[in-house]
Amino acid sequence: MENIQIRQARLDELPTLLAFEQNLIEAERPLDVTFISEEFHYYDLEKMIRNDEAEVLVAVLGDRLVASGHARILEGKPYNNFKRYAFLGFMYTEPDMRGRGINKLIIDELVEWARKKGLDEVRLQVYADNTPAVAAYEKVGFKKMLTEMRLATGA
Repeated sequence: MENIQIRQARLDELPTLLAFEQNLIEAERPLDVTFISEEFHYYDLEKMIRNDEAEVLVAVLGDRLVASGHARILEGKPYNNFKRYAFLGFMYTEPDMRGRGINKLIIDELVEWARKKGLDEVRLQVYADNTPAVAAYEKVGFKKMLTEMRLATGA
């Protein structure tokens, strides 16, 4: 692949990472009618970059950041057969760079990070109507498990 490098994100890259986050939110906005209209953030990226219990990665082509992803360690539920797991998020690829396997490169690195942390469970959430994302995650081995549903009562 055309010299794409995957590496840890740096604090000086926060402006670009925050732009990626807003692009991700805007892409998901049509899929979730419960989003507020004001700007908001999914993540505390600075805290995650500084945290040993999280890994924020970027894909770089030359000196351009073209994609991102993160893993963070979460506690399993009392009924799970694992105590902790890696939860993936912040999976974003610039539109002109999609379809090149960059997302897979990031996921592979995040899964390896999880293994090194002693975790053998990796999960993520994706909107069911986000067909391209669902297909991309299935392509790298993720399986659908649960569908979250909602009912607006109008109250």
